[in-house]
Parts: sequence; C-alpha cells; structure tokens
Amino acid sequence: MSGSEPLPTAWLTLPELVEEIGEPLGRVRRLIDDSHLIGSRRDGPLKVPAAFLVDGHPLSSLRGTVFVLRDAGFTDDEAIDWLFAPEESIGMAPLEALRAGRKSEVRRVAQTLG
Repeated sequence: MSGSEPLPTAWLTLPELVEEIGEPLGRVRRLIDDSHLIGSRRDGPLKVPAAFLVDGHPLSSLRGTVFVLRDAGFTDDEAIDWLFAPEESIGMAPLEALRAGRKSEVRRVAQTLG
C-alpha cells in the first residue's frame, strides 16, 4: 500500500450491519451507542466501515481506540478518517495495525494527537 492512499472500505448501513453481524437492529444500535462500532452520516444515513468487522464481530481493539481518539478531541468522522489514513509513525494505517494486533502502538500514537 502506498504511503498516502487511505485504506479502501465498503460502508454498511444499519440493515446491512444487521445482516452482516446476525444480530437484531436493537443490538446493532447498542454496539454503536457503546462505541464498539462507530459510523458516519457524511453521505446521508449512518454507515459503518465494513473494515471495523472481523468474522462478523466488531474489531475488539476498536472501542478503546475510539475512546482515546475522543479524549484527544476527535469527532467520530475524524476518528474514522485517522484510522484509515496511512500513519507514518506506525508504518501503515492505524486500522491495519489494529487488525494486526498492534493496539498498544496505535493507542500510544493516538494519545499524542490531543
């Protein structure tokens, strides 16, 4: 992956998330309300990046990372953008690093952003 291209991802609407996760809409909304998933309304209805799911479940390291980013003053849209953009100090997009099990490193970098 080149150093300046953001990670590509599909975006899932709530009905698509229900199908993908196999949980009722109320449970999917709770996952979002409890920050296990975050989404964006920049293109209309709330959509969540498909890359936040692993084997039909929210990426486990996403929630704590979202809290760190919010503490640094990020909106959910800004957090999504940061997670998908290449981060020089990590050597890849933060989301790629999270999916590779490098949450401590990602959170350490995120804490410096505030």
